[in-house]
Amino acid sequence: MRRIALAGLLASAGIILTGAAVRLSQSGLGCPDWPACTATSAVASGTTGDPLIHRWIEFGNRLVTIAIFLIAVIVCVAAWRFRDGGGRRRRDLVWLASAQPAAIIVQAVLGGIVVLTRLNPAWVSVHFLASMALVAAALALYIRSAESRQPARPLVRAEVRLLGAGIVAVVALMLAAGTVVTGTGPLAGARSAPRYHLPLTGATQLHADIGWLLAGLVIALALCLRLSDAPTRARRLGVLLLALVIAQGSIGYSQYFSGLPAGLVWVHVTGSVLIWITVLLLLFALRDRGKMSGRAAATVAAAAGAGAVLAETTAAEPAGAGARDMPLR
Repeated sequence: MRRIALAGLLASAGIILTGAAVRLSQSGLGCPDWPACTATSAVASGTTGDPLIHRWIEFGNRLVTIAIFLIAVIVCVAAWRFRDGGGRRRRDLVWLASAQPAAIIVQAVLGGIVVLTRLNPAWVSVHFLASMALVAAALALYIRSAESRQPARPLVRAEVRLLGAGIVAVVALMLAAGTVVTGTGPLAGARSAPRYHLPLTGATQLHADIGWLLAGLVIALALCLRLSDAPTRARRLGVLLLALVIAQGSIGYSQYFSGLPAGLVWVHVTGSVLIWITVLLLLFALRDRGKMSGRAAATVAAAAGAGAVLAETTAAEPAGAGARDMPLR
């Protein structure tokens, strides 16, 4: 279950990077229609006024969406079949897993609206932020699949947990501001795409200011974790988050003063995804629900004496064992 949940997380993050490649390569209108690529062809063929490479980049991203939808369905089926140590279905995992195919369908519809509105920057921003929400749900499933049903037990003081939650909110704000910068600048998805009617310098400055605020908060959190009895895992994630924020700021200033080269902007988007995942992992590391145990399930299977039940338990045991061996701290 945990391995399949990880596959869902990687797929959810990967579609953001392929979508960024579409936008930064100016291929957003390579397929000017939806759901077909053009009015006369479902695939990337024919003449649209854009270079053929743009059509294939945009169409390739649509094929990737189909692939991650299939992975999301597998995640959903795995969560439905999964049983915990007591032989019970985990409804929390089922709900988190069900969110993935549902969110991808919503994303596909949003992508269609983006195309049909000729890359309206507001819809592009919503499309990106919805992808980040999907990553959060996939990460929550990955974490919860190794935990028990017990109520969360805090591992640090309330003030530290509040600071961690505040950093998550600031990262979300920074992501939103980043979409505004991209929608204002030259890399809005196509040369003919509409832009936000904002000064690029002002939008960039606001984004940078949020970054400086984030850096200060992350430094404070890292110090709090270092000087308190916080779990080792949380301390390490705090240091990693600080390193990512510093690297992200350096890349941001470099891309701005070098004229926004598309390759460097793509690296910046990758850094945003890594920061989002890390800050969520850190928030989860500040509490504990106990480990998932597979021992009870093995006992039930032995008592039943049914070959089918025994086979099913044997197939499920590696997931339980892997979670049991993985420390939360």
